[in-house]
Amino acid sequence: MMSEMFSMKRRRGETENRRLYCVRSIFVFCLLFFMLYASLLTVSQAELIDRVVAYVNDRVITLSELRETYERTQKIQPDISMDEVLNTMINRLLLLSDARRLKIEAKTDEEVLSEYMELKVRTFIRVREEDIEDYYKKNEKEFAGAAYESVRDKIEDYLTEKEINRLLKVHIAELRAKAYVKIVLQGL
Repeated sequence: MMSEMFSMKRRRGETENRRLYCVRSIFVFCLLFFMLYASLLTVSQAELIDRVVAYVNDRVITLSELRETYERTQKIQPDISMDEVLNTMINRLLLLSDARRLKIEAKTDEEVLSEYMELKVRTFIRVREEDIEDYYKKNEKEFAGAAYESVRDKIEDYLTEKEINRLLKVHIAELRAKAYVKIVLQGL
């Protein structure tokens, strides 16, 4: 009899424990549901702050960055389009990424790019004397009768810059071919 009473108390205790467990479980479930619901309300009321315009390897270009760069560039070059600015930003990221891969370091990105250009592009440019003379002869009217010696350095600088631009376009095309570049928003 004693053992029956003891066993009944134990069963009642187990039943009581199950009830407490169920109550706790329901409470935790309700709490989690409430937290999830509250977070969904917060997300649905969130405001769109910025958008990704382009992906360049592991980096992104946001719409606010593009607009800011566009506004600065437009002050210098008023007829530039937003697409041209975006492509320039993409090219810049690709060049900087390659410069970092080569372990080029400097205080600013401009210095990194300058050193990179010197290493990857300028070192391969040699303007021959014959090319300078040919250019002078073909464009003699533009120099208004100035002597060859007085305009030689200007011609050499011009031909060097022209070759730098050509090689840079080729180099950027190579970098783009190897990189992951995805423009998300077209025709901005």
